[in-house]
Amino acid sequence: MAAPDEPLAPKIDPRYACFRLRVGPSRIHRWGVFAEEWIPPRRKVIEYTGERVSRREAKRRSQRPLVYLFELDPYWCVDGAVGGSGAELINHSCDPNLYAVILRGHVLYMSRRAIAPGEELTIDYRLDHDIDPVPCRCGAPNCRGTINLPKQPRRRQRPRNSNESKDAPRSRRA
Repeated sequence: MAAPDEPLAPKIDPRYACFRLRVGPSRIHRWGVFAEEWIPPRRKVIEYTGERVSRREAKRRSQRPLVYLFELDPYWCVDGAVGGSGAELINHSCDPNLYAVILRGHVLYMSRRAIAPGEELTIDYRLDHDIDPVPCRCGAPNCRGTINLPKQPRRRQRPRNSNESKDAPRSRRA
């Protein structure tokens, strides 16, 4: 048992993990999740669980010092700080080894590639470019410097000729 003044390390809920995972200190940020066994590519690793809250409640909760919100759709978010599986502790990287899939209201973290035992699990948080930039500490060679997505330049559409039909296919150059 831990001493009364010693904080308890967060844990992974094995009901939602498909591989042996552990929580430990991370070089990226606070706690991280680490593989304890080989994880093949394109496999479900863990489900991100928590309390399902409205966007209005999520906005209120986002004012806390540590935020563990995952946006499901335009109406709902999952707050991993309440009833989380441990997936909320997976840190951001610009070169992640996981990606998220939303399937019937469940957030599944899948492996992008093979993951070695001892390797920290990471995901690209893909924060909107319109919110204040959050500095990135992933250390990847292709690091963006922020966990926000870069702003995409707007594509200009080619003006149509008046005799060009909206549905007609455009001619191709040979």
